[in-house]
Amino acid sequence: MLPRTTRRRRSSLLAALPLALFFPIPAIAQVVVTPAAPQIGTSQPAPIEPPIVKPSTRPCSVPLLSEQAFADFSNKPLTYTPPSGCAGPWAKVVFSADFTVTAGRQFDRTAKFFLGGANIYFGTTSEPRSTLSPSWHVERDVTDLSALFHRKQVGQAILGNFVGTDSGTVYNGIIYANARLDFYPANASNPAPAVPNAVLAFPTNDTARVSTTTDTSTGTFTFPKNLERVYLDVISQSQSSDEFWYTCVPSDVAGELQNCGNSAFRETEVAIDGKPAGVAPVYPWIYTGGIDPYLWEPIPGVQTLNLKPYRVDLTPFAGVLADGKQHSVAVSVFNANSGFDIASTLLLYTDSGATSTSGAITTDTLTSAPSPVIEESLNTAADGTVSGPVNVSSARAWTISGYVNTSHGRVSTTIEASNSFGNMQDEKVSSTIFKQNLTQQTDQHELTTTTSNSGTVQTQHDISYPLIVDYNQAPDSAGNYAITTSVKQSKIDALRSPIGANSPNPVVSQEVIETTDTLHYSPSFAFINHDNNTARASYGAKDAQHTCVARTLAANALLLTEAQDSTSCSLAP
Repeated sequence: MLPRTTRRRRSSLLAALPLALFFPIPAIAQVVVTPAAPQIGTSQPAPIEPPIVKPSTRPCSVPLLSEQAFADFSNKPLTYTPPSGCAGPWAKVVFSADFTVTAGRQFDRTAKFFLGGANIYFGTTSEPRSTLSPSWHVERDVTDLSALFHRKQVGQAILGNFVGTDSGTVYNGIIYANARLDFYPANASNPAPAVPNAVLAFPTNDTARVSTTTDTSTGTFTFPKNLERVYLDVISQSQSSDEFWYTCVPSDVAGELQNCGNSAFRETEVAIDGKPAGVAPVYPWIYTGGIDPYLWEPIPGVQTLNLKPYRVDLTPFAGVLADGKQHSVAVSVFNANSGFDIASTLLLYTDSGATSTSGAITTDTLTSAPSPVIEESLNTAADGTVSGPVNVSSARAWTISGYVNTSHGRVSTTIEASNSFGNMQDEKVSSTIFKQNLTQQTDQHELTTTTSNSGTVQTQHDISYPLIVDYNQAPDSAGNYAITTSVKQSKIDALRSPIGANSPNPVVSQEVIETTDTLHYSPSFAFINHDNNTARASYGAKDAQHTCVARTLAANALLLTEAQDSTSCSLAP
């Protein structure tokens, strides 16, 4: 039987492959200016997400890194000085970086950049081959961190990368990066948005690792006494044996199914002073070494090179947090089984007309933890083959309400939310066969109602993370092993604000990637080759005025064969 770790850990699989071969709202993808299409006929990384929209004003740029080499596990310092003659207000602030990995052999690596304590970029890297030195560009809108950029800051770039010999294998791919911040001045045509008055991060200038359900990443703060609104941007990135958490099975059958445990359900929980305060679904990111590296060349998975935070609205708690006392904010991952790296950033809006605010929580029905339901129906044949379905599901609804007394009257915020998760797996495991076909669906719905002297405004936010993975390993007619994997990975994000008689069309973004590949191994598990390699991807984003951008990519045999951009897209409401 083939070693099961070869499909779970990208490091093991790579060792076998010849790789020397206004009002703040939940953040979703924006409609963007379509860039030049990626070059057809190359294997260079071709992310489906186009760059973000930029104002028409000329930006002031501040470099953060220049041809910085990452060839070890030492963190690289970042220093920032505000741009001269460009003090703001800014219409937009954009972090951008360009990465290159020298041709050779290397794993995919995690990259985390911090400034002033806060995360400004979180992503993973592409992988080289002996004839491919991949280069790619990433951008992140960091306008909401503007409060940090008015003064000098220090930070660090964390991108650990082993270069040398390990167990007889030489890893020689060196990663280089250039990074900068671009500040776009505001004018009449490009107004400055309302941005948070303060930014607090925990931990500072790094991520926190949680390995069990009870582990937390916790920050303790004394908040501004005139706090009015508060949000939490959080990224929970799966690492170690949790990298493929969506393929895990219940612990009681993990041994016979030769798999990771704690089931395939993960969820990020947020607590304030030990009490439940919010939920963030975990996106099933798949990195460029995930499952089969050839699946992701040249088109990487959804957001693989540029992870996006999920924004949790904590405004109902603003009146409580403004009491001048210390309060804790904790983030955990339910069912964490090995490791999640967490970056958390608090965005604080204060009342400029008051030195203090006050308030209270009036309703909080969010329970401390979900209650997933496990369904197993496995059969063991006379020859020892184990087969059957293994499913896990979770669903719950909650309401959190609170008010804050401000200089412009009482403002009440109610968040009515619900989510559902389902992971259905069909398993077949024997001494020569390993089949795991899974369908996963993650949905979260949030309706936020804000009532003030100006009236009532409602905002609706819906996200959906569909995932299908079919993994089939079996002997072929020549007595070798063939491992065929197909993945369909999607992300759908829809926002409607305000809701009412004159409600605009929803802002919608949607990205879908479908890819397949077959690996061939000898009976002694020596890599032979791969084939059956194809990929298709589509991206679409539409704003409230029906302005739309769309991109379609296709690849075959590791080469980009199609790249089309348009301003016409059909998206689900």
